[in-house]
Amino acid sequence: MVEIGAYEAKTHLSKLLDRVAEGERIAITRHGVPVAMLVPADPGIARPVIEVIAALRKLRRGCRLGGLSLRALRDKGRR
Repeated sequence: MVEIGAYEAKTHLSKLLDRVAEGERIAITRHGVPVAMLVPADPGIARPVIEVIAALRKLRRGCRLGGLSLRALRDKGRR
């Protein structure tokens, strides 16, 4: 793990993000004391678009508006 001062991190953030994207972990320090960590994002967070669309369609199937139309609800919300 690499330690970098806050000023340098601010100045070179783009380059640091490239390094983190390659798997490196970087500690950001203020006056030599670690205050933050730049770590690679968890790849498990992102879901494929197809899965998200399928989940939205499944959710939509279970929702009923009680006879109201989306247009009527939209118009009521605009008043």
